[in-house]
Amino acid sequence: MPVVTYSLLRLALFVVCLVGLVLAGTGWLLGVVGAALLAALLSYVLLRGPRDRAALWLQARSDARGDRPRLSRTATADAAEEDAAVEAAEREARADG
Repeated sequence: MPVVTYSLLRLALFVVCLVGLVLAGTGWLLGVVGAALLAALLSYVLLRGPRDRAALWLQARSDARGDRPRLSRTATADAAEEDAAVEAAEREARADG
């Protein structure tokens, strides 16, 4: 599963950054904060391939399951009412000008 691979790579990158910062003498608290920031930046740059594969895998899984937002009846009715109001305002704007 690409999601597990990507997660493990990010965790490994965090651990490497944490060990490096602690050995550099930053202390544990600053090391954890710094490692989190540094690992996030590095993972964005270095882990593009695994991140894209994980995103594609999740998208394919979502499409296969037919995931859609599940709203309550009240929320669905509210959304339909808002959509109708927006459409009416757009029609009025087009008619005016």
